Amino acid sequence: MMKHLILIAGLALLIPPGSWAQQANVNLDYNPQKNTENLVPFSASVNSPEVRDDNMVTFRLKAPNAQKVVLPVEAIHTANNLGREPIPFTKGDDGVWTLTIGPLKPDMYAYHFNVDGVQIADPNNTYAAFTAMPPYSELIVHGDWPAYYDARNVPHGTVTRHVYYSEVTGGERELYVYTPPGYNPKKKYPVLYLLGGSGELPSNWIYDGRANFILDNLLAEGKAVPMIIAIPNNQIIHRNHPRHTELTFDIFEKELRNHVIPLVDKAYSTIRSPKGRAISGLSMGGRHSMFIGFRSLDLFASFGILSAGDINAETSLAHFLNDPKVNEKVDYLFVGQGTEEANGFMGQRCLALHEALVKHNIKHHYYTGGHGGHDWSTWRHLLYYQFLPNLWRGK
Repeated sequence: MMKHLILIAGLALLIPPGSWAQQANVNLDYNPQKNTENLVPFSASVNSPEVRDDNMVTFRLKAPNAQKVVLPVEAIHTANNLGREPIPFTKGDDGVWTLTIGPLKPDMYAYHFNVDGVQIADPNNTYAAFTAMPPYSELIVHGDWPAYYDARNVPHGTVTRHVYYSEVTGGERELYVYTPPGYNPKKKYPVLYLLGGSGELPSNWIYDGRANFILDNLLAEGKAVPMIIAIPNNQIIHRNHPRHTELTFDIFEKELRNHVIPLVDKAYSTIRSPKGRAISGLSMGGRHSMFIGFRSLDLFASFGILSAGDINAETSLAHFLNDPKVNEKVDYLFVGQGTEEANGFMGQRCLALHEALVKHNIKHHYYTGGHGGHDWSTWRHLLYYQFLPNLWRGK
């Protein structure tokens, strides 16, 4: 046993602190795709992506028989003003296609490759998303130190996955719950119900949204109130069902009332009143938060509508907009979207909601910011810089 301990200690001395990177998956590094060891990721053929300290990024793909490889127009293009055309790779004599771009803004970006017309995830990148849609790869462009969404050396909360049977959907479903550092069951906590979009599962708010690390960091900075975050699965009917829009809101409201909220209230020490509950979500989840939340003031008093809204708000939200006591019932209402998103079609829904709220003199906080579009860059930004710091901070 002593020999094994000596060997492990000896190996540790050979590895400088903080040098684990290049997709080593040893630590929760803030710079996991930096080439520090000149090694290829396990089971990969080449190192891709490679991120340098100057924020230049190199993608690689070994595909000797391919005719054309490009980086499609996605979040990387949007945040870095790279235009609206795919960026071509260059093929080397060794059959390896290479593309170097940048400098890119420090952030996390979902991306794909397109090989001869077929969209694929980067097969050499170990950072990939498991979602409610075909998988994508994750590019992590680091800054000089851990970002607001990274795991820092601060007290961390706990994320628990609950599996339960739903009579609403007739099957087993999942729910993720974050409890803050130092969670004390003798104390009552407010609960934020946080929802994903059309392509998300509950785990995506943890792995892509980094909601747990964001709140850890905010709490360590004294910028947020200790709270529980419950992340249910709001995929309640097939997203491509022809009657999805018609059915999804009623079904998910039933799921919330019959299963999700009762489970959370039973398992955790919660404030069991509208004053102690908030509902928020991105895109489709923002619409769930809006259409269900605004008609469920017996459950919720705070709302975060992220990258969502409705151009027909005067009709679809008439009951809420025309409630003469709505400002007494709502503690905090946040409506936000990304800077680049606001300039496009997706931003019109959010703006229309804001304008309807203004017209009816409903108190709310409207914000446009960050450098992202309709993507995780925006939703992380909104969570950290606006929504969570203002939640349960007083009316």
